[in-house]
Amino acid sequence: MKKVILLASGGLDSTTVAYSLFSDKVDVFPIFFDYGQHCIDMEWNRVNEVLPTGMRKPERCNLSDLFLGSKSRLIKEADLWTEEVADDDLYVPYRTMLFFAAAAARAQTLEISDVYTGFINSNHAKEIDCTAEFMNKLDGLIENIGPVRFHSPFRHSSKTEVAQAAIRLGVPIGRTYSCQAASSFPCGACPNCVERLRALQDADLAHPKAKVG
Repeated sequence: MKKVILLASGGLDSTTVAYSLFSDKVDVFPIFFDYGQHCIDMEWNRVNEVLPTGMRKPERCNLSDLFLGSKSRLIKEADLWTEEVADDDLYVPYRTMLFFAAAAARAQTLEISDVYTGFINSNHAKEIDCTAEFMNKLDGLIENIGPVRFHSPFRHSSKTEVAQAAIRLGVPIGRTYSCQAASSFPCGACPNCVERLRALQDADLAHPKAKVG
């Protein structure tokens, strides 16, 4: 059976990749990164809840010390009643590159050569390290320094296409969590929430009779 590592966050994108791999009978080793995000407890609970039954339990990797003192609103939660959160406030420097390096190191340690992610082509929140262009350049770099290869099945997909795939695969969409601004409930206004809501509407998942949980 093929073995792969999956960067799992409990969000819609990575969970959909998990279900796709599981349906293909791939042995998945989920890895979850604690980088000091304010929603760490919510994300950790959800990633343990939403992965397919029968898949390995996620492994938690602590990277939080690297972002001690960060002013990013992904690290330091805002009071949404009194503060406004702009896209720039949500940027965490080099986060994606750090995730890739850590995942590659863990994969090679476990003698696994393939790492999967749920990253989609995104330009919101100044996430320059989440664009398809960045991913392509990273692939070229990795090819020269080791055997690990990264796969981002939704690299060129829209959020709506991810939602459609999630519906088809039976992902518990209503239990996934990816809000950037609030740690205990989806705020509905951050870039992730807005993109998610629009995608669900476009995928006809917003219909009252649709199954979202």
